[in-house]
Amino acid sequence: MSMWLVIAVTLGALIIAGLSFYAGKLLWQVKAQKQMLAKRQAEHNEKQIKARQQRNAKLADSINLLARAMKEKQCEYSEGCLRVWVLISQYSFSEEIELHSVYPGVHQMYEVVKDMPTHDARKKYSKKEIFKMDNERWRAEQRLEQEILDDCERLVKEFQSLPGSENIVFQ
Repeated sequence: MSMWLVIAVTLGALIIAGLSFYAGKLLWQVKAQKQMLAKRQAEHNEKQIKARQQRNAKLADSINLLARAMKEKQCEYSEGCLRVWVLISQYSFSEEIELHSVYPGVHQMYEVVKDMPTHDARKKYSKKEIFKMDNERWRAEQRLEQEILDDCERLVKEFQSLPGSENIVFQ
């Protein structure tokens, strides 16, 4: 009987040792997999940050260009504000800001013209209706001119142009 006990204990010890080795191997694989996932996640985050920075740089360049064009009266305030507001709304700021309070002139002009038809959509309206909308837009441009110019000055300073595009001359 003691021979069977020794064989049973030895067999049990071998089974436990084998299972322990297998569990250790699995734990090592899980650890390696976690490290690989962490590395891939870090690479993905880095790519996202780089893509966001590139996108922000292009948006900033466009915002800067539009603001300079409005300052130099090469672009109507209504069109410039409409375009700038859409671009600035897509910009990824490092912290959340209230755009309508930081750029009140651009925001107010955007609110006036955002629902006005453009291009082919204008053709659906009578000349009288188009004149009425244009008149409203012109009055808003006159009323908000100084605020828009102040905002443009701020936009030019805060949104840097890409290298080479700061030399664009408006004709």
